[in-house]
Amino acid sequence: MSIQSLFITQLLRDSFTQESGWAELNTDLEQACLQVAEDDEAGQKWCDENGYDGYTSYASLNDLADRANAFSDLKEMLDAKANDFSTASYMDIGCAKWEMDSYWINILNPLAAHSGHIHPHSVISGTYYVKTPEGAGALKLEDPRLAMMMNAPGPNKDAPRSAQRFVYEKPEPGTVMMWESWLRHEVTANMGEDLRISISFNYSLI
Repeated sequence: MSIQSLFITQLLRDSFTQESGWAELNTDLEQACLQVAEDDEAGQKWCDENGYDGYTSYASLNDLADRANAFSDLKEMLDAKANDFSTASYMDIGCAKWEMDSYWINILNPLAAHSGHIHPHSVISGTYYVKTPEGAGALKLEDPRLAMMMNAPGPNKDAPRSAQRFVYEKPEPGTVMMWESWLRHEVTANMGEDLRISISFNYSLI
């Protein structure tokens, strides 16, 4: 008898904490995120009108990499990881190149969460984690086959992680994660007593 695993869903998880100058970079990123959040009145207004409990620059800014050297330095590191993820996922991109076409700040207040969603019009999505206080929300990833399972029984308690319907990834400062943009995901509630700060991004092919 042969049983094979087919149609694998890839998740890249890595850490930049071993990179030279990471601690200083992360401190600069935290300060820059907080400064942008304080200055971005359009983003504050969008968050108020849309019930975002905290701050995001997603709907208001498209020039994050130009606003501080720390954002630009992080982008260079993420560009390299996007290439790594593409290779590990066996993506045949021909002569195309990856372009980070959106890059934004997320700051979640205590008890705040971000409901399930995908990232249309992109190929690779991900997040870099700047600040994750004790109890900060995890990244929850959903099995993309759920809508087609009909009355299939759920996995038993001994099922391996690869057979679970939901996977929870608890990040730490310096963690970077990437996945294909069609993979539904959410952020569970920030049960910490401090802000949860991250920087998200999308890549497309050009």
